[in-house]
Amino acid sequence: MKSVVICGSKRFRPQARAFAAELKKFGVTVYEPYFHSGEKEWDGLSEAYKKFVALGLTHDHFYKIKMADIVYIYNKGGYAGVSTTLELGYAMALGKPIYALSEEDGELCRNVLIRGFLKTPKELLKKLK
Repeated sequence: MKSVVICGSKRFRPQARAFAAELKKFGVTVYEPYFHSGEKEWDGLSEAYKKFVALGLTHDHFYKIKMADIVYIYNKGGYAGVSTTLELGYAMALGKPIYALSEEDGELCRNVLIRGFLKTPKELLKKLK
């Protein structure tokens, strides 16, 4: 069985985690983003420390993209923010096959890099075999 990395906004944290959990039930290795939570904690950090944390999280997720066989963009309603767009570009540069949840994204440059739109973990499983 192949592996997948999930990319997406923290606004979809519960849904993306549920999607990943479903894939794991089928024995898929799933690399997930670290969805930072605790806005109060984050707001209390200095700007220098926030940059340090952001750098670490970015490199961590880039490593996960490099390790995965397939990249899956969890873009509910077509939303893909700046970080997800950056991850999409990195995955493309590595030659990774990229799939996404929603084709509602109005950004043509992102959509042309996506091989297909898969709504369920079972649809993604077919691409992983």
